[in-house]
Amino acid sequence: MTTATDGARMAITTLLVANRGEIACRIFRTCRDLGITTVAVYSDADADALHVREADLAVRLPGAAPADTYLRDELVVAAARAAGADAVHPGYGFLSENAAFAAAVQDAGLVWVGPPVKAIELMASKTRAKELMAGAGVPLLAPVDPATAGPDDLPLLLKAAAGGGGRGMRIVRELDALPGELLAAAAEAASAFGDGEVFAEPYVERGRHVEVQVMADAHDTVWALGTRDCSLQRRHQKVIEEAPAPGLDEALRTRLHEAAVAAARAVGYRGAGTVEFLVSAEGRPYFLEMNTRLQVEHPVTEAVFGLDLVTLQLRVAEGEPLPSPEPPQPSGHAVEARLYAEDPARDWQPQTGALLTLEVPEGPGLRLDTGYTGGDTIGVHYDPMIAKVIAHAPTRTEAVRLLARALERARVHGPVTNRDLLVRSLRHPDFAAARLDTGFYDRHLADLTAPGADRDPATAALAATLAEAVRGPEAVRGAEAVRPTRPGGPAPARFGAWRNVPSQPQRKRYRSEPDGTVHEVAYRTPRTGTPEPYETTGTRVLTVTPDRVTLEVDGVTRHFAITTHADRVHVDAADASYTFTALPRFTDPATHTAPGSLLAPMPGTVVRLAEGLAAGVTVEAGQPLIWLEAMKMEHRILAPASGTLTALHAAPGHQVEVGALLAVVQEGPAATPVPVPVPEETA
Repeated sequence: MTTATDGARMAITTLLVANRGEIACRIFRTCRDLGITTVAVYSDADADALHVREADLAVRLPGAAPADTYLRDELVVAAARAAGADAVHPGYGFLSENAAFAAAVQDAGLVWVGPPVKAIELMASKTRAKELMAGAGVPLLAPVDPATAGPDDLPLLLKAAAGGGGRGMRIVRELDALPGELLAAAAEAASAFGDGEVFAEPYVERGRHVEVQVMADAHDTVWALGTRDCSLQRRHQKVIEEAPAPGLDEALRTRLHEAAVAAARAVGYRGAGTVEFLVSAEGRPYFLEMNTRLQVEHPVTEAVFGLDLVTLQLRVAEGEPLPSPEPPQPSGHAVEARLYAEDPARDWQPQTGALLTLEVPEGPGLRLDTGYTGGDTIGVHYDPMIAKVIAHAPTRTEAVRLLARALERARVHGPVTNRDLLVRSLRHPDFAAARLDTGFYDRHLADLTAPGADRDPATAALAATLAEAVRGPEAVRGAEAVRPTRPGGPAPARFGAWRNVPSQPQRKRYRSEPDGTVHEVAYRTPRTGTPEPYETTGTRVLTVTPDRVTLEVDGVTRHFAITTHADRVHVDAADASYTFTALPRFTDPATHTAPGSLLAPMPGTVVRLAEGLAAGVTVEAGQPLIWLEAMKMEHRILAPASGTLTALHAAPGHQVEVGALLAVVQEGPAATPVPVPVPEETA
């Protein structure tokens, strides 16, 4: 088969997306608009995933782990052949920047919707890329030889030469820590990318992460599609992105655009790519890397420039030129927030389980890109991103306000998410004033995750209690039981709703998630049939149904939507959402855990233990004891107290379920800590 990469023009009719989740769904959306048949690949864990349901055809990749499925280039190419695809789009992540995969696709006679193999190879190693960019006149940070680094070189940033996503990255502020961090970074890089090469460069304090989207064709046209700011990051992974990057003067923007175009031309680039820069507090830009693929945050550029970048990728892959020598003029401002199933207050721990509800407001200027719908399950094998929510408006202030309000009004039921953190981040004074840098969450995370004065869980718990009070047994509940009850109105037909002993209230207990605060609500159901608080609290009950409660709180009418799933109760108000676990009247003694127990916070794999860790050793409170890998990240299990390790049930390679007992620490006098492990070099 002739491919467009040979210089000939051909129309793509059937496209396989070598990816999953949100990006696969997003590419399928464009394919439907263009009349292109879509093919999904899926692991066993993704058999019922949204991207599989939305594709015209789907091919199974046996297994669940990425290494057995989405990272097997030969399986993906075979799937394309089996489905009759004539082109492959890699999405982002997995094999998207793998030159060998791109070559295998073309060797199979398929169109590769991506840059030339040579360009991928040249940019695959950050060290080689920096040498190439130096020759093209792109501004760089001078590399530092770790063997000769001195106090004046600190702080240093260690980075994996291959890959990205924050894996193999370490900040070193003390020379004594450098050898151990080098070994740890190399081990993580080798595990994640199969390449343990690590390099060092100066760490720029309060630097901004600014990038330029490029789009190039095979006819010598290269577009620089503005700037994006991606400075709000956790674990070196982006959380909130926006376009254009605010606060840059025109001279700096021009310099970034010119450097990005020079970088693309230096490698003969074609298709969509991103050139990333670090901009110092003084406004000096430094080349970081070039991502030879579509970026997660590409929708903000699409919104500002009125383009579909996937459409352009497909046309360039078909051999078509870009529609004009110069890109269109930008308009307005766009902001994107990544909604993750994770708990920011607990070291960003990823969460798993059933996503019961996912409803994000629709309207002008709003866009939702997701790989999930309500009823899907968030598993342990892949990145915990649920969705991207994007807002576009004439000004930055309007776009930020629109996005914050959309997230605040979203109904997301299931695992703990970072939704509240996103809303608070967008409304933080530093973000509003565009005082942005990569240390934003290092400085503000505690405040952004602290219980807020803007939240009122006690009133939400009251609403949940009142809804439960009129909710009859599912099997016998009739239409009368779900009508709104109002003071003076008919009582719902439910046995036991009214009692003739008004002096004795009924009580309901809820545990707020994820902070664990317990709320006890006392209520009574008078002859009117409308349950009400037992004590006067300044709250008046207006209407109650099993799924909606309206209260007047201090003279203000507030509405609460109530959704119950087993013992979980979700309460959505106009300005906040709450999740509760309904507690039984009496505690089951079997549910108690021995003091000092270390439980797995999520399903995962034990990857290593602290050196010398064994039953009988002494440990110190807060000391890392066990490293657990789950959902593309490593998580440290810390000693809950200083004392003696009395039991150890974990070993490297063990697969554990959430709540599994890993170890037990018996609290005692201050202990001498177990040494922090130094990972062995990986061959």
